[in-house]
Amino acid sequence: MNARRPLVRVSNAGAVATLTLARPDAHNALVPDLLLDLCVALEEAARRNETRAVILAAEGEAYSIGGDMRRFAREMGGSGLEAYSAELVGLLNQAIVSLLKLPQPVVAAVHGLVTGGSIGLVLACDVVIAADDASFKAHHASAGFTPDGGWTALMPGLVGRRRAAACVLLNRTVSAADAQAWGMVTQLAPRAQVATVARDAAQRIAASPVATMREGKRLLAGDL
Repeated sequence: MNARRPLVRVSNAGAVATLTLARPDAHNALVPDLLLDLCVALEEAARRNETRAVILAAEGEAYSIGGDMRRFAREMGGSGLEAYSAELVGLLNQAIVSLLKLPQPVVAAVHGLVTGGSIGLVLACDVVIAADDASFKAHHASAGFTPDGGWTALMPGLVGRRRAAACVLLNRTVSAADAQAWGMVTQLAPRAQVATVARDAAQRIAASPVATMREGKRLLAGDL
């Protein structure tokens, strides 16, 4: 049996590990295999003593469009939708928790569309570098699904309850500029420079005392 293609590409360069969502043909839509690969990659990064900072990036035109609606449509006709949804949401929650609890700080390098549950992956990162073409949209209201993976617990703390409600209940599209003003994004950059700016941020973290960075992340997380 042939092994499937990994959906998260891992690259270690000195003290910085880069995890890249690698399903560009589907705009990095979230499926169980991708989330499982992400969880495994995060576990490996946590165990790698040399890794002092992690970058979470994505291939293709979109960062991630959230749940794979084509896969949901296939499951809709049978009895597997509930089981599939439970598996997907469970793995998304696991990935979000893993990002939050990872000892090393995580820098998200974001571009293009960020929709649905993939917003949670971005919110769980410690530093977010976003392209000026990035946009965020929950999409659950229009798709007829409940917000998943537990990320709605993170959003109000970052942007406030009213803005979070506008995203979840009114299906508001949040531009990169608004996302920065709201506190979802740390810094904006031209799309062609996002990877470089994210790498610079990760290297700055990696060059700082390890204990200071890890304890700082832990204290900022509070009781998470």
